[in-house]
Amino acid sequence: MAAPVTELTDRARDVFRIVVDSYIESGAPVGSRTISKLSGLNLSSASIRNVMQDLEELGLLAAPHTSAGRMPTETGLRLFVDGMMQASEPTREERAVIESRLSGGGPVEDALAAATLALSGLSSCAGLVLVPTHQPRLKQFAFVSLSPEQALIVLVGDDGSVENRVIALPAGMNASALTEAGNYMTARLSGMTLVEAAAEVAGEVRQERAALDAASHTLIERGLAIWSQDHAARPVLIVRGQANLIEDGDAAALERVRQLLGEIEGKEEIARLLDSARSGSATKVFIGSENKLFALSGSSVIAAPYRGSDGRVVGVVGVIGPTRLNYARVVPMVDFTAQTLTRLMA
Repeated sequence: MAAPVTELTDRARDVFRIVVDSYIESGAPVGSRTISKLSGLNLSSASIRNVMQDLEELGLLAAPHTSAGRMPTETGLRLFVDGMMQASEPTREERAVIESRLSGGGPVEDALAAATLALSGLSSCAGLVLVPTHQPRLKQFAFVSLSPEQALIVLVGDDGSVENRVIALPAGMNASALTEAGNYMTARLSGMTLVEAAAEVAGEVRQERAALDAASHTLIERGLAIWSQDHAARPVLIVRGQANLIEDGDAAALERVRQLLGEIEGKEEIARLLDSARSGSATKVFIGSENKLFALSGSSVIAAPYRGSDGRVVGVVGVIGPTRLNYARVVPMVDFTAQTLTRLMA
């Protein structure tokens, strides 16, 4: 674990900041001679090399290959982001781009896609948005017997969608009981979402108002539980700007980009990572191998939650790119986009 910022000397902090800033700008290791030219530290190259050696021993800098220069480690970048970064607010032009992209009218999905395009263009990364899970209003239910132990439960949504699930039958369920359960669900739960339907059934059972036997109660609760879990676990992820990740570079850099693009294609993994940003109100930064998904590609994600009209978090917006992101610029940009989406959905 790296030493906290407060344990670094003023000289070490100054050198470390210069290395990080230079690396983020160029992507290349930084040497002592470069630092002496870039800064007003009034230190000799030898003194700077000694400080850089100390920072390397602390795990904050590393010397790639045989290069004389140093670059920040993921631990160093985390220290910088958490304790040294001076975030810059989005410029008036950047705010205008984001707001204009998101204010085009039309379905919410269009605004969310526009948010990813805006972030992608401004950050030169890939833009990401985790879309609120869509739950259609329920229209019709039916149970079809497959065997004495299993049935197929069919859900028809008011948007025309049809979904099937195989469900284990409680003991004592016959064909007439299946029909009765389907008719009950259609009559009592039509027009509700899955969450609303599950709450309604639970309430009727508690108050003993449901005109069904215990086996039918169990069957209906199982069916609603399966659908609710499936929909909650089904991420809807919009990704734009993958081409921004392809830069001129050496073979190793291009291989990392290839791995990153492969990771983005595995949308469920990315969505689960973004979903972990729902729990807080602030923008979160995931750097490299802090998340096992990016252990090979060395990528970073900056993500912020946005809220619906009821004030609850409904999704997450962010960017994904190399670890040498301009965190001080992109973190506030992602945060502003999340705030704009929240205002739009209010």
